[in-house]
Amino acid sequence: MTRREYLRGAVGAAAAVGLGRLASAGASDSARRPPNILFILSDEHNARVLGCCGNAIARTPNLDALANRGVVFENAYTNSPLCVPSRLSITSGKYSSRVSVWNNDCWLPSSDYPSLPRILDDAGYETVLCGKMHYDRTQRYGFTKELQPTTLNNGTMSGTGGRRKPDDLAPTPGISDRFSQFHPGDSSSHLEHDRTLTASATKFIRERKASDKPFFFLSGYITPHFPLIVPEKYWKNFQDKVPLPTIPEGYLDTLAPNYKHERIGFNEEDVPTDVVKKGRELYYGLAQWFDEQVGELLKTLGDSEVADNTVVIYSSDHGENMGEHGLWWKNAMFEPASHVPLIVSWPARWKGGQRRSGVCSLVDVVQTIADLAGAHTPKDWNGDSLAAYLSDPSDPWKDIAVSEYYAHNIASGFVMLREGSLKYVYHTQADEKHPAQRELYDLKTDPGELTNLAERPEHKETIERLHARLIKEVGEDPEKTEQRARVDLAKGYGRKKADKNSAGAA
Repeated sequence: MTRREYLRGAVGAAAAVGLGRLASAGASDSARRPPNILFILSDEHNARVLGCCGNAIARTPNLDALANRGVVFENAYTNSPLCVPSRLSITSGKYSSRVSVWNNDCWLPSSDYPSLPRILDDAGYETVLCGKMHYDRTQRYGFTKELQPTTLNNGTMSGTGGRRKPDDLAPTPGISDRFSQFHPGDSSSHLEHDRTLTASATKFIRERKASDKPFFFLSGYITPHFPLIVPEKYWKNFQDKVPLPTIPEGYLDTLAPNYKHERIGFNEEDVPTDVVKKGRELYYGLAQWFDEQVGELLKTLGDSEVADNTVVIYSSDHGENMGEHGLWWKNAMFEPASHVPLIVSWPARWKGGQRRSGVCSLVDVVQTIADLAGAHTPKDWNGDSLAAYLSDPSDPWKDIAVSEYYAHNIASGFVMLREGSLKYVYHTQADEKHPAQRELYDLKTDPGELTNLAERPEHKETIERLHARLIKEVGEDPEKTEQRARVDLAKGYGRKKADKNSAGAA
């Protein structure tokens, strides 16, 4: 569906749909006005490294304060544990496989594709992009204004990629150069990016008048994404305080083949213990540094004319493995990479200090933003609005999330379904000699995801049921999706491979 086709069917529907829901929910007079929406999106924030999520070591007082003023979703997930697929899923309101966004070298199918900023534009919002969204240099997908920094929206996407040979599991010498970027420092490209972002965002909020048209402001921070460089005082706060990952003897031999490929492809094998320790400490320090940036932005909002009628949403595009399960960065369905923080705050409508345990994902956040704005979403978008669940914890909620990975350093694509306490992961077959692999974890009894239940006969019916629900939710068998991905990645867009600014290997 193009934007033109969408508009032909949507004219006149937007305000009646969303504002009607607000009124029926019993919102106050002030809350019935279209709210401003400030969406703070970080990069690679492990949901467990937050004080408000129960981490006694983390120092995140500003996000914790936002949680005290809002609602914390305890089981929110990215729709893909990789930057571009996740961010374009947010932009398009669809699972990344449905818009053929396979890796960090991809864009949406057309320049006028229906998008979150476009439907908000049509609902009377000013849509502002500030910072990283990993867009191609030729695309802004409907944002009407862009503020500095813009450097991470200037890639040249090629659409290309590939698969590792299934049997290519020979160890590689050395470890990734990324581990050499685990050190204290007062400056890095990411720190400077986020300092510039905070300056631009606070200026915008400070100058905004209550009488101005409503805004949707997306703040695309890049921290706490690697390189793990942060001023030394932040690292010192966590030295010798962060425990090492729990990896039982022999466990790494039991990993799904795709994760073994990632460990080799990303050069994550045999990382020295002192490097693991330092990296984890620096990550905590970088999360604290990022929290201070958020604090500056939220303080400016609190002192502004628009504070009372602004919804603040905080989340991240994906998490960070931090050495858990022998993995770093993202690219995995384990909790450190696929589980994301999610806080929604609007005291004019929802009492703060609440929590929701229902499973949800970022496409649900997209639908929630549209709902609150009175915008009309195309019928083929994924996700469901969380607005009713925000208002009433007893409101029925679907309690599922899907996440997909069809990108790099794997032998085949894989997809995850979380339902209640169960997590099911399906790895498509790599070739005729390497069949599909499955994982099943019960996070209630095994929060560390160290015991794969998939091969136990007593879980056969559960596996079959979850697989059927996965296919129904995504709309396609993952095996068919994997074959589409391979064709698309081999063909590409006929452009040169993405440059450094697109962070194609991030």
